[in-house]
Amino acid sequence: MPARKIGPPTSARLVALLRGVNVGGNKAVPMASLRAMAMQLGWTDVATYLQSGNLVFTAVVDVVGASKQLERALAEQFDFTVPVVIRRGEEFARDVAACPFPEAATERPQLVHVGYSREPLRASMANELTAYCTAGERVIVREQAMWIDFVGGVARAKLTSAVLDRVVGGIVTLRNLKSARAIAALVG
Repeated sequence: MPARKIGPPTSARLVALLRGVNVGGNKAVPMASLRAMAMQLGWTDVATYLQSGNLVFTAVVDVVGASKQLERALAEQFDFTVPVVIRRGEEFARDVAACPFPEAATERPQLVHVGYSREPLRASMANELTAYCTAGERVIVREQAMWIDFVGGVARAKLTSAVLDRVVGGIVTLRNLKSARAIAALVG
C-alpha cells in the first residue's frame, strides 16, 4: 500500500470562550487587549463580541494547544488565571443552529444557554442535573454542548456554575443564545 501524503496543517476558524472575565469588576480583560494578544500569538481574523470574553479567530493550532496558549498569555499579562474553552467554529455554529428548545429560543433567547467544557460531556449529565432544576429549568446534553433553558431566570436558579463544574468534573462556561448567535455569526 502506498504511503499517504500528509499535507501542511490547515487553518481553522475557532471560538474561544473565556470564563468569568469582566463580571462585577473582577478579572478585567479589555477586549482590545484580548484581540492584540491573539494577534501576538499569530492568530488572524481576530474578533471579539461584547466584554464577556468571546473571541473568534483563525489559526493553525489544535483546540487544546490554542486553549493552553491563550490561558498562559492571559496569566502572564493580567496576573490571574482565566479558564478558556475553545471550540471549532463550524461545530459552535452547528450547535447554536440546532438549539433543542426552539420555542424558548424565540420567546426568551437570553434565558436559553449553551455550555461547553474541556471535559467530555456525558448524555447522562442531564439526568444528574435534574435534582438542581428547582425553578423549571430544562437541561439537554448533545455531544459536547450542554443546553439549559433557565425558564424562571438565571438569578433564581440552583443550577449554578459550581454545580455544573462538579457534575462535569471540570470548568463549564455558558453563553446565552442571543450572544451565541452573534458569536456564530462572527465565525462566518
